[in-house]
Amino acid sequence: MKHLFFAASLALVSLPTLADSFTFGEPAPAAKATRTVEVLLKDIAFEPESLQVKAGETVRFVLINQGQLPHEFNLGDKAMHAEHQKEMVAMQGKLFTGAMQHEGMDHSQMNHAEGHGHAGGNTVLVQPGQRAELTWTFSKSAPIEFACNVPGHYQAGMVGPLTIE
Repeated sequence: MKHLFFAASLALVSLPTLADSFTFGEPAPAAKATRTVEVLLKDIAFEPESLQVKAGETVRFVLINQGQLPHEFNLGDKAMHAEHQKEMVAMQGKLFTGAMQHEGMDHSQMNHAEGHGHAGGNTVLVQPGQRAELTWTFSKSAPIEFACNVPGHYQAGMVGPLTIE
């Protein structure tokens, strides 16, 4: 019985690691970046509107929210964005109020690991007037997008293609 309990515990501990894997790459430390790309987050728009990277490249994205609303920069495919949008809708009561600050969470600096179950490092929320960074190593070509999954933003067009060459 002890062996069964140990095996089950080990399997549960391993689940987050499996959930964090992405076919298109993985988070990386900023020091490993071979290129820096500045992305402006405006109200319901990204600038630039599309991004190109090379397979094997590590890119440091500097995200500057010039809008009046909180915005996300999230790397993923269409299915991942759809799933994340459901999580964001469930969180929206706390997302934009002081509730997260009162609970001791600095949402402007989080990578969604604490609040959204996204320990993958592929997402950052940036408050109005703030800057944030996300560094990613792109492993291979895959059809992905960068998007803002704050409720309604993706649907309003705050999404762009990211081509991995």
